[in-house]
Formats: sequence, structure tokens, C-alpha cells
Amino acid sequence: MAGQPIRVVIADDEPLIRAGIRMILISDPDIEVVGEAADGRAAVEAARAHAADVVLLDIQMPVLDGLSALPELRRAAPAARVIVLTTFGERENVLRALEHGGAGFLLKDTAPAELIRAVRAAAAGDAYLSPAATRHVVERLATGREAARSEQARVRVAALSEKERDVLAVLGEGLSNADAGRRLHMSEATVKTYVSRILAKLDCENRVQAALLARDAGL
Repeated sequence: MAGQPIRVVIADDEPLIRAGIRMILISDPDIEVVGEAADGRAAVEAARAHAADVVLLDIQMPVLDGLSALPELRRAAPAARVIVLTTFGERENVLRALEHGGAGFLLKDTAPAELIRAVRAAAAGDAYLSPAATRHVVERLATGREAARSEQARVRVAALSEKERDVLAVLGEGLSNADAGRRLHMSEATVKTYVSRILAKLDCENRVQAALLARDAGL
């Protein structure tokens, strides 16, 4: 879009907030505010009517909240890139915005320069997340990996007998064969036999791997 201004629609139910955002954006000669909306439904219409390149979309709005408006925006104005702008930084808001095709997520205490960077990035086809939003996404991804690992561990452990799971659980605590035997009322030799059987069934190379698997499985 070289030579053409970035066409922006601002959607927020507070006139003062819209005015403040407008003042920030029009300070950049490459950005043009082409429309404003006070609710989610009006935001969808404004983005379509004005062929917006970027929509700054508040979450808490009447008629249709921002997160509900987002998928409608994607259908009505597919070329528009949507940045969710809100005072609420909860993780689920970030994730829902991204899942519904949002190009970015900014908190309303964002510095003016960051707001302009976000609009420019969205218009260029890039995603832009504020540092606070990025932290939420990274935490969610880490949680997702942990959940997947736990599920895999539980599936593998399900192949063990009840007694084998008991032995695996104490391995997860880092107990030696002797200590495990005392805990489970077994001889050390019996525990050693169980450990060998467990390692084979779980395809673990050593006790450490088995202990990690026990932890992931929640034993």
C-alpha cells in the first residue's frame, strides 16, 4: 500500500477514548482515521463501508462486544486487520482474539508510539502483541505443551499393572530400591524386578526417565 494512507476504523463505546486514539493516529501522516463506531455491530458496518485496512476494536461494547464482533468483521471485511484494544488483559481475551483472527492485542495503557507501531504492523500483514499479551500467549503455549505431555504420559502408564504403577509412583519421588521396598512392603530384589519390568514396558532407558514420566502422569 505504498503511497496510500492506512485506513483505520476506531471502535470503542467511550467518545473520549475514541478521540484520544484518533489524536494519536492522525499524528502519523501515513494513517487516516476513516470511521468510528460505538458498538460492535456498527464497527462491522464501518469496516465494510469504509474499506478499512485496520480496525481497532474494544472488547467491552454494547449491542455486540468486540470478541463477538471479531468473526463477523472477518466475514464482512476480510481485508481488514483487527487489533483488539482493551483495558482487560486476561489470558482468555487474548486467546479468543487470536483464535478469531485478530491481528493484534493491545491494552489501553499502551504508549502512543506502540499503538502506531501496532497499526503499521497489522496493515503490513504482521501480527502485533503487546508485551503483556505476549506473556499470556507464551504461558498458554507452555501450558498446552504440558497438557499434551501429561496426556501422553497417562496413556503410557495405563499399560502398567496396579502394582507397577505403585512402584513407578515411588520412583517419581526419587526413592532408591531399598527405600521403595520399605514404603511398599517389598523386598529390594522384588522392587528391582518391578523397576526392570516398568522400564521395558514404558520404553524408558533409566530410572530418571521413568521418574519424569511418573510426574507427568500425575502419580
